[in-house]
Amino acid sequence: YRDAEAARQQELALKSLGNEGLFLFSSLDTNKDLYLSPEEFKPIAEKLTGVAPVSESEEEETPDADGETLSIVAKFQPLLMETMTKSKDGFLGISHVALSGLRNWTAPAAPMSVLLARQFKAFLPPKDSLDLGEPWWIIPSELNIFTGYLSNNRFYPPPPKGKEVLIHRLLSMFHPRPFVRTRFAPQGAVACLQASSSFYYSVAFRIHAEFQLNEPPNFPFWFSPGQFTGYIVLSKDSSHVRDFRLFVPNNRSLNVDMEWLYGASESSNMEVDIGYLPQMELESTGPSVPSVIHDEDGKVLASRDPSGEPIQFVFEEITWQQQIPWQEAAHRLEVAMYPFKKVSYLPFTEAFERAQAEKKLVHSILLWGALDDHPAKPPVPLPVPGSGRTLRETVLESSPILALLNESFISSWSLVKELEELQSNRENELHSKLAKLHLEKYNFPVEMMICLPNGTVVHHINANYFLDITSMKPEDVESSIFSFSTNFEDPSTATYLQFLKEGLHRAEPYLQP
Repeated sequence: YRDAEAARQQELALKSLGNEGLFLFSSLDTNKDLYLSPEEFKPIAEKLTGVAPVSESEEEETPDADGETLSIVAKFQPLLMETMTKSKDGFLGISHVALSGLRNWTAPAAPMSVLLARQFKAFLPPKDSLDLGEPWWIIPSELNIFTGYLSNNRFYPPPPKGKEVLIHRLLSMFHPRPFVRTRFAPQGAVACLQASSSFYYSVAFRIHAEFQLNEPPNFPFWFSPGQFTGYIVLSKDSSHVRDFRLFVPNNRSLNVDMEWLYGASESSNMEVDIGYLPQMELESTGPSVPSVIHDEDGKVLASRDPSGEPIQFVFEEITWQQQIPWQEAAHRLEVAMYPFKKVSYLPFTEAFERAQAEKKLVHSILLWGALDDHPAKPPVPLPVPGSGRTLRETVLESSPILALLNESFISSWSLVKELEELQSNRENELHSKLAKLHLEKYNFPVEMMICLPNGTVVHHINANYFLDITSMKPEDVESSIFSFSTNFEDPSTATYLQFLKEGLHRAEPYLQP
């Protein structure tokens, strides 16, 4: 009865609102009860009135008249449109309206902002006894392979709560519609101590967040940087912030995933592309400073200049009692987000050099998009969408696979674009040859390969085929190469283990001393 009633109400709503009207209504109706509560209507009210009420979490932060403030500047260079795959054919078939939010985003929403130093207590560790490099969650992930993904059909972020408030405030400097929880895993924000002194912490952090660039009547356009990373140096009571920086890494040729809908429903066609963002960064202009300084008797010794110039200070040098390198802290955070990174994935050419030295095989994954830092997704619908994402959230995280990879292989993952550039570089013939051997075996969107140290591919399998056969019943799988083992309940793990072992077997004649 309930299903019939829900279908009837849906039909009435469609008649009343039409496809596009119902699409907008559904994007606001988060609990899908066909009724907009005041909380659900809030984004539209804010849009129409231009007034955004202070959230409950922000109200809890009692302003301290004598508290220190931190000035932060936003630096932003827009996405290079020519790096998008679809730029190669002049964005043929893509409406100008679909990309309007992206094309119009040319500067940060707020070039500068002043925040209370105490707001940054969100970055403090949950306890004093944490070891350096030991991760904790600022915003815990609520997604995994079993929970599914959050809806694409949304325009306005839900009100941030708790520690989300500060992250939302910071990301809003770039764009007015940041989502601090991504639609896909890994989701959230993670941190670890990089250094510690008697009075200060240096905290490294990593945040996975995305932005909604379009508003009604246009359809949603999701802009998902690979990651936000950075560090903060703050006092242990959070009353003073010495330094702060947050940025999107730009050291790879592609660092942003984009997805946009072409219809008024969750199941509408979706376009996907990737591109390069040169700069997206927040940085403190200096340490946090108080607006007023009192002496022991409460008399004002100095105050902020009426023009807004801060009080001039000479800050003591921080002597760190213990610290770890930035690279180590960043790796710990990466492994917290991506457990499959418990295996080191080396750069392409370095992997073959290491394999040569250690006389091991190379386990290589070649993708259209990235294996970590979000997308591994192609620009057209696939039999199994998100192949790279599915791999990293399942087989590549499983204990038997991690153990065998660490024991017998040197691992690497590469972007097709990077290997194409490497292949065309004639200054290093060896690197060009390694890239060529890889690209000859590549099939869209993801190809897993087992290679000799000289680059010869002895075994390979396409991710879509792999995911297809592991979703079949064991009796329907004909090939003995990918037969299921009874040792593991998970057919994906068993099949990938078999793939790796078959690669070792095929390589035996070449690895004999």
